[in-house]
Amino acid sequence: MHRLETQIEIAAPAERVWSLLTDFASYSRWNPFIRSIEGPLEVGRSLTVFIQPPGASGMRFRPTVLTVEPNRELRWKGRFLLPGLFDGEHYFRLERRPEGGLTFHQGETFSGILVPLFARALDGATRQGFIAMNEALKREAEKP
Repeated sequence: MHRLETQIEIAAPAERVWSLLTDFASYSRWNPFIRSIEGPLEVGRSLTVFIQPPGASGMRFRPTVLTVEPNRELRWKGRFLLPGLFDGEHYFRLERRPEGGLTFHQGETFSGILVPLFARALDGATRQGFIAMNEALKREAEKP
């Protein structure tokens, strides 16, 4: 198992951040990492996601939506070919702060027999992609 976890403070209401996260049509305009998402945002349904980590070629995959809690959490699970080879459970979590705004958490837990082969890329380009998206989401959410 391998985990990536990132977070960023955002001075915007959870409703604003959630709106940006779930407006898949706008991703190509502001999101430097997840370039597109298509499909229904419903538990049990599949999405088509295209990611492009910094300095890497893009990758398309079809994860299944696990959790949709408006203004709180979005989670999906993707697989490479067969279960147990290379699985990833990705999450976006919005944690409201008492003083206002929120902490945005983005992370993924990877499992499967191929994970050790990709650990360096996950800790490099993939982590950088998460950070770039977090920073872009912050800029977009904090716009007046």
